[in-house]
This record gives sequence, C-alpha cells and structure tokens, in this order.
Amino acid sequence: MDIRKVKKLIELLEESGIAEIEIKEGEESVRISRMATGAAATQTLYAAPPLMAPPVAAAVAAAPAAGLAPAASPPSVDHLVHAPMVGTYYSAPAPGANAFVQMGDEVKVGQVLCIIEAMKMMNQIESDRAGKVTSILVQNGSPVEFGQPLFAIS
Repeated sequence: MDIRKVKKLIELLEESGIAEIEIKEGEESVRISRMATGAAATQTLYAAPPLMAPPVAAAVAAAPAAGLAPAASPPSVDHLVHAPMVGTYYSAPAPGANAFVQMGDEVKVGQVLCIIEAMKMMNQIESDRAGKVTSILVQNGSPVEFGQPLFAIS
C-alpha cells in the first residue's frame, strides 16, 4: 500500500473525528485507530485479517451490558456472520423496502444479508455460507462494532 494513501487516511481520520478505520486492498490491509488515552496521535497497524471469529460466549456476555435481555443459554448455531466493519446496520436496501432476509429464510453463498453504512458508504454484507437464517442479532438502524455477530445461520 502506498505511504501517501496511508498518510491521507490518517488525515481523514483526524478531520472526521472517528475513532478507527480499516481499509483492505486485495491481500493488504491497514487499520488506523486513535489511541485510547484520548491523545490526538494515531496508531497505524499492518496486519492480516483476523482468522478467528470472536467466541459466542463473549457476544452473549456483552448483551446484558448493552441493555439487552440476557439469553438463557448461548445460541447453538453452526455459523455466525460477523460485522466486517464499524457502522450502521440496515436490514433493507431503502426505508420501507422489504428486508434482504428474515428469520427462517434459506440463504446462498454470496447472497446479500444486510447493508452496513460506514462513512456515507453503503457496504453490502454477503453470506459466506449457505443455510437457514436462525437468528437476526441486530435491529435495523442500530450501530454495530467490528466483529459483532449479525446473523446466525445453520
């Protein structure tokens, strides 16, 4: 990745006031985030995308802290679809339109499940597994974090 692009990303991060940005170009990726101490300095990390998804127990344990009703037991699913970025979750392509998927729908690999809006860009999130949607874990219009579970597919 060109160093000029990285510098421009750092400038955009500082101007916008967002806390973190991650860009992927092919196999290269860069994540730039503000330091947690509140300093204006930024930290740049070069890393491959994560190979492991966050454990389901951590997602369930985080639910009560977020003000959601605690589940009796962690959902037993074969696969969770996680948010690949920070943004706003939308279940439909436009307000008032039908949702991309609903609970109980059969999905195919590559089928659009939702949209995550990040920095005024609408990013389609596709299924990486065929199966049946057993749970939708996010409400329309709510903010999502990187790695947050969105859908359960069996």
